[in-house]
Amino acid sequence: MLTYATGAELLADIPQAACFIIDYRLPGMSGLDLLAEIRRRRIRSPAILITTQPSAAVRHRAATSGTVLIEKPPGRTVQEVDALIAAAEQSGRPVPHQVAFNRRFVPIVAEARRRLAAVGPPSAIQHLHYEMTRVDRRDPDFSTTAIHGLDAVRFLGGADYAQARFRYHEQPALGPGVAHMFVDAVLTSGATAHLAFCPTAGAVVERATVHAGGHTFFLRIPMWGPLDAPGHLQHVDRGQVVADLAGDRLGGASDACVLGGFFGEYAAFLGDLAAGRTPSPSLRECRQSVEIAECLRRRDEEFRA
Repeated sequence: MLTYATGAELLADIPQAACFIIDYRLPGMSGLDLLAEIRRRRIRSPAILITTQPSAAVRHRAATSGTVLIEKPPGRTVQEVDALIAAAEQSGRPVPHQVAFNRRFVPIVAEARRRLAAVGPPSAIQHLHYEMTRVDRRDPDFSTTAIHGLDAVRFLGGADYAQARFRYHEQPALGPGVAHMFVDAVLTSGATAHLAFCPTAGAVVERATVHAGGHTFFLRIPMWGPLDAPGHLQHVDRGQVVADLAGDRLGGASDACVLGGFFGEYAAFLGDLAAGRTPSPSLRECRQSVEIAECLRRRDEEFRA
């Protein structure tokens, strides 16, 4: 692997690369400007653009340039997501892209989904509970974090939201927009779900419980704190514990990037690209998660699909 500190340094001696990995923020020129110059020189190797909090304009330009996309976040609004989908699919050969919803790739979450599929179809699931708490998170828009819990429930439940009602406990003394948010939902499968997002709680945890027939799954998802590391999955079948699994055992490593699903999402994305498969989850697959998060941002009271 060859590394270059600036775009100009790379352009002075462009290698025959199998793939370019380009940071959007570069000295002297943006990553997209660098990519445009590479393409002008008729070099067609795949390119991956890395950036944080990209604007809608940056996302659209990346998609229309043919850059492989890993989106995080996937867009703040449904309108942004629809524009990105259109940009990625506007040519005869859609631009490969994947939304970075890493909870889907957390080892214990992926294993729970596998076991739920073995229990039966999504209609076998009766209820899901998801709790996300943080410590002293005073950002005015917690929906950009809560979206991961909203998507995790869709993933575990194997179904979209059919309807939802929202409640808010505003915390004006802590800052504008700071609030605890609660969602009571029904999925298209018929399962019910309750989600609690508390950004100013006493612990950093994400925990889930899923009831499916005579089966119950307890998940402690290891996100950004030592309290539940390395993660834990317990599967109870009619009163008997049939599996008691630690995240490091399932993931084969104790590294936080593996336990939190970050390694898994990139491995899946690059593996799909190498095999010629369509990466998942795509922007289209994740559209509803953005739609529900937008409801939280607007402080809506109700959602119906």
